[in-house]
Amino acid sequence: MQTAFAVPHQHHTPVAGACPLWQGLRTRGVRTVAVMGMSKNTGKTVCLNHLLIQAQQDQVAVGLTSIGRDGEERDEVFAIPKPQVQVTPGCLVATARDTLLRAKVRTRQIGGTGIHSPMGEILLVKALEAGAMEVAGPSRSHDQHRVIALLQQCGAELVLLDGALGRSQHASPAIADGVILATGAALGGGMGDVLRKTRDRLAILGIAPAPADVAELVQATFAQGGVGVWNRHGQCLFSKPIASLNAGSALLALQAANIAVIAVSGAVGQMLWRAVQTLLDQHPGLILVVADGTKLFIDAADVTAFERRGGRLLAMRGIGLLGVTLNPFSPFGGSFEAGAFLHEARAALCEHIVTDVMLFQEGS
Repeated sequence: MQTAFAVPHQHHTPVAGACPLWQGLRTRGVRTVAVMGMSKNTGKTVCLNHLLIQAQQDQVAVGLTSIGRDGEERDEVFAIPKPQVQVTPGCLVATARDTLLRAKVRTRQIGGTGIHSPMGEILLVKALEAGAMEVAGPSRSHDQHRVIALLQQCGAELVLLDGALGRSQHASPAIADGVILATGAALGGGMGDVLRKTRDRLAILGIAPAPADVAELVQATFAQGGVGVWNRHGQCLFSKPIASLNAGSALLALQAANIAVIAVSGAVGQMLWRAVQTLLDQHPGLILVVADGTKLFIDAADVTAFERRGGRLLAMRGIGLLGVTLNPFSPFGGSFEAGAFLHEARAALCEHIVTDVMLFQEGS
């Protein structure tokens, strides 16, 4: 596996055996997988490249696209070298026209998508050889749906979605069947700090899906977008396609009513969360339904406190967490010993498949 780093993984000692992350992915039979990073430099692209190689070795036809831009030679935020996306021969790629001018691999255009981006139309191409590519796909979810469908129509058995900094909506289960979370030393702090932050993010992403009766009740809110409120008899008290940023005051205006369920289709930030907490004090057992865990911009401690006070936080759609991949290297200093990091991470995140893909030989 090629990488633009000269140092990061030289301390890794390859081990024999198949990668548990790839094994788990294949066992679950998912067709679309989103790889999302806790932050920049947590090994997301290295993981993606590993999956591309695994797919080639297992003769799985693979498609690739990105939300935003990835695969550039230098980190656009920190201006440091970063690993590039390494496509494999036969890989189907959906990317913006301008990125093909910089590709270090020969490609053949299969077709267009009619989806336009700042870097030109998103095109469907087939890689004719192995090499580095910059990948820039559509940023809107409905365009992602279309691109995934087109890649599958062209023969992709597995579609990999590459995320972008601060754009975790690509992990929405409405788009991806499963999510792999990349974490690592670049988060900062000691090993314990990194694992605590990772565990908290996994807790947020993994909130329970709403049971059928609740999902049916709130379905219309997620179909139209906005906010909905119901009482304990299932009667709708409020339903408007308002932005979640403006929802707090609208909800507080209803606090005298008999509120039992609130549904919010958009992002839930601290202001809206505080309004929901206020309503919980007045309406014990309050249920809050969000689209999925990627829409929550609160801390795991907030969720724990909410549930301890009797509230229920549910997702309209659960996220399929396929596993966690580790990067013990940080370009900012404070790297970890790879074996020790893997050992500690598996103990701290024991309910998940945890691996460092660089510890597995490409031919294993």
